[in-house]
Amino acid sequence: MLSARGAVQTLPMYHPPLAGRDGLRLDFNENTVGCSPRVLARLRQLGAEELARYPERGAVEAKVAEMLGVATPELLLTNGVDEAIHLLCETYLEPGDEAIIAVPTYSMYRIYMMAAGARVIGIPAGRDFVFPGDDVCGRITPRTRLIAIANPNNPTGTIAPPEDFRRIARAAKDAAVLVDEAYFEFYGQSMVPAREGLSNLFVARTFSKAYGLAGLRIGALIGDADQMRAVRRVSSPYNVNAVALACLPDALRDQAYIQQYVSEVRESRARLERALEVSGIQFWPSHANFVLARVGAASSFVASMRRRGILVRDRSADYGCEGCVRITVGPRPHTDRLLTAFQETVEELGIAQGVSR
Repeated sequence: MLSARGAVQTLPMYHPPLAGRDGLRLDFNENTVGCSPRVLARLRQLGAEELARYPERGAVEAKVAEMLGVATPELLLTNGVDEAIHLLCETYLEPGDEAIIAVPTYSMYRIYMMAAGARVIGIPAGRDFVFPGDDVCGRITPRTRLIAIANPNNPTGTIAPPEDFRRIARAAKDAAVLVDEAYFEFYGQSMVPAREGLSNLFVARTFSKAYGLAGLRIGALIGDADQMRAVRRVSSPYNVNAVALACLPDALRDQAYIQQYVSEVRESRARLERALEVSGIQFWPSHANFVLARVGAASSFVASMRRRGILVRDRSADYGCEGCVRITVGPRPHTDRLLTAFQETVEELGIAQGVSR
């Protein structure tokens, strides 16, 4: 009888709550207003012939590489950051290899690593979710072949110092080291220009968050040209669809739109953090477009907010996140609605000092 590989049978399932998402969607770290009007205009111009052709990514890759200040052979457009992670696992992991993550973090790292047959080593974050750089370095062995780090991290919004990435890449010379910068725009610091001399260091970017293109599924993987040639071998030549390739250049050209959105997100993030502080609720200062907060009975908090038309994410199942919710922030009008619902929920549930009475 046909059966899946053993590694597949033991994979944890990722169950994103995508169905029935009616309300203000502050649960998936999406852009809450959407993409640039220039992208919508380009969509309206797409014709039947463009959709009938196989997509050609080369010209768009060159534009993205120029924007990021890297050579075109150093960059591969991907079907979101998820595919970038998957490609690295397929390129470098053999069954029985070791892969390292710092927990809590994005769950797809573990899933793709396990699917490749690797043994995943989760290193607990330090107090207040400080990145455990010393502990990661201490767990590197000759069997270590992949290390994945989100910066800023999801779901905590915390960051790691650039020197930690350089130190890890130097200590794990036989391993691919991925710095996932999905939330780069809200943080503003990148490892892209700091890769010199580190041929095993990769950086991933996405256009799903600040650019509002999550539905088009497009991201980028940056790395040493020689290593990227190996990654391209396992990538489909048509991995990014024609609609995404047609729209991305217009999204990139409208930097004023991106800067305005990012500015409002940062302002909203500060407003939410002030509200949490005033309410006596524990939270962790964030460098992304969301804030993690310990509200006690997370499921009750999520349900109460949902009744008020606001969707937030229960992260209680993540390591060290018991009783925590993650709240995405967007522009000012959305934050006004969020804070009104937040205050009503805090009063309804009697939340204080991160504990629901």
